[in-house]
Amino acid sequence: MSFPNDLDIARSAALKPLDEVGASIGLGPHLLEPYGEHVAKIKLGAIDELADRPRAKYVLVSAITPTPLGEGKTTTTVGLGQAFRHLGKTATVAIRQPSMGPTFGIKGGAAGGGYSQVVPMEILNLHLTGDMHAVTAAHNLLSAMVDNHLFQGQAPALDPHRVAWRRVMDVNDRALRNIVVGLGTRLDGRPRETGFDITAASEVMAVLALATSLQDLRARMGRIVIGADTDGSPVTAEDIGAAGAMTVIMKEALKPNLMQTLEQTPVLVHAGPFGNIAHGNSSVVADRIGIHGGDYLVTEAGFGADMGAERFFNIKCRTSGLTPDAGVLVATVRALKAHSGRHKIIAGKPLPDDLLAENPDDVQAGAANLRKQIENIRLHGVSPVVAINSFPTDHDSEHATIREIAEEMGARVAVCNHFAEGGAGAVELAEAVAEAAEEPSEFRFLYPSEASLREKIEAVATKVYGADGVDYAPAAARQIDDHEANGFGDLPVCIAKTHLSISSDPTLTGAPTGWRMPVREVRASVGAGFIYPICGDMRTMPGLSSTPAAQRIDIDEHGEIVGLS
Repeated sequence: MSFPNDLDIARSAALKPLDEVGASIGLGPHLLEPYGEHVAKIKLGAIDELADRPRAKYVLVSAITPTPLGEGKTTTTVGLGQAFRHLGKTATVAIRQPSMGPTFGIKGGAAGGGYSQVVPMEILNLHLTGDMHAVTAAHNLLSAMVDNHLFQGQAPALDPHRVAWRRVMDVNDRALRNIVVGLGTRLDGRPRETGFDITAASEVMAVLALATSLQDLRARMGRIVIGADTDGSPVTAEDIGAAGAMTVIMKEALKPNLMQTLEQTPVLVHAGPFGNIAHGNSSVVADRIGIHGGDYLVTEAGFGADMGAERFFNIKCRTSGLTPDAGVLVATVRALKAHSGRHKIIAGKPLPDDLLAENPDDVQAGAANLRKQIENIRLHGVSPVVAINSFPTDHDSEHATIREIAEEMGARVAVCNHFAEGGAGAVELAEAVAEAAEEPSEFRFLYPSEASLREKIEAVATKVYGADGVDYAPAAARQIDDHEANGFGDLPVCIAKTHLSISSDPTLTGAPTGWRMPVREVRASVGAGFIYPICGDMRTMPGLSSTPAAQRIDIDEHGEIVGLS
C-alpha cells in the first residue's frame, strides 16, 4: 500500500475548533479574530495579557547544510511540537509563512509533511490571511512614491542613479529581475533602470518579522533607506512621506496567525523573510506570545545553522530579548552523503541510485558539515541536539554512523520518524530536547553591538563559516565606511550568501577550510535593523524550472485543490 500524499493526509485531519486551540495557550476568544473556520489573527494585546504566565523553554530547530531538496526542517519542527504531548507536556510551534514563489516553483508547499503538518495546508501555502499581499502592497506603494518623488522633482533631491528601492511580487519571474520604468511620454515618469525582487526578500518583510509593536513597526518603516540624494546622504521612506501609509497597510499583517498541526498542537504562523538574503526567521511578536503559551515554544530558522540559526541568535534574539534553551540540528543521511562530495543532487531530479545504496563510509566522509554546525550552535552557548530525520531509503548502519559522530561531539542525538508516525515518531527527540533545555543557559552573542562592521562580518566569516578572512571589493569597502559615517555601524550583520555550502561558494561541500570570503557589496536595511554584505551572485528574484510545481497544481472536478505537497 502506497503512503498517502500530504494533501490527502491533511484533508483527513480532525481539526479542533480554533477557540479551543487558542485557549490551550491562554488566548481567550476576545484575543482572536477568525478568518474562516481554521485560521485566526491574534490581537497584539495578547503580548501584555500573557506576560505574567510562566515562560516556556525556547527551542530553535536548525539543520546541517541542506541539499537543494531540503532536509525536512519544518516537518521536524512540527513533529517535535506534537511529540511533547506524548510526554505529557504542552508546546507551541512558531514558523514562517511560505512564499507562493517557491510553492508554485519547486517546493509545491511548505507546511511540513506526512503526519507532521500544519493544517489546513492549502490555506497555509496560498493566501492565508493576506499578509504576503500586504507586504507586497506596502513595498510597492513606497516604490510608486519614489518614482513620483523623482517625477515631481521634490526635496530632498533624490539621485535617480542612487535609488536602491525596487519592486516586489510573490511569484518567481526571472524576466522581471531587471527592467526599465518610465517609458512612454513625459507624463509617464522618468525612465530609469530598476527591477523586481520576490516579496520574501523585501525589507518590509524583514521589518514585519522584527517589529515588536505597532509603534515600532511605524518607526522602522520610517527608517527604511530608499537611496541617496545628490550629495550622497541617505534618503528614507520618512523623508518622502511614505512611512505612515505603509504602516496603515501593514497594521493587520502585524497580528500573528493561529493555526494547528494534525495533532492539534497550536501553531503561530507569521512573516516569511528569505533565509539567504534576510534573516530567515518567523516574527518576534509571535514568539513573544508563544513564549508564554505552555511548556515549550518550538521555532525554526531558515537553511543551515550557519545561516538562519546564526541570524536567529545575533539578530532576532538581540531584538526580542528572548534567549534559547536548546538548539536542534536536523541531519539526514542523504545530505551527509552529499557533503562527501561523491554525489550530486539536483532539485527536481530523482535522487541518484548510488546515493540510496547502503554506504556508511559516505556518511562519515560528509561528517565535517555536521561537526561544524554543532560547533556553530555551541558558539552561542546553546546545547545542541541532533535530529536524524529518517527516510525509508536509509539504513541502520548509516543512522548508527550519524549517532556516533554526534556523540563524539558531545551532542545529544535522536532518530526521528515523525513524517510517517507524527508526534509518536519524535518522542526520542522530545526527550533529548527536554534534557538539553534543562541545562544552565550560557547564551551569548557572537559579537558586541559596538564592534565595527568589519569586525562583525569577519567574526561570522571566520568563526561560523570557517573562512581564513574576508576580502572586500573597493565598492564594498566604501559602502562600509559610508554606513558607519551615517550612524549605522551599531547594527548587526546579515551576510547574504549561498545556502548550499557553509562557505560562500555553492560548489564546496562539507566544512571547507583554506578559503577567503569575498564581499562585493554592502547594503543597509536600516528599517529592519541590519547591514547585509553580499557574497557572490545572490538572486533576490528566483526563476521557474523547466517543470515548475505550478504545472501540477490545479482544481479537480469537485472543486478541490490538487498538486500541493
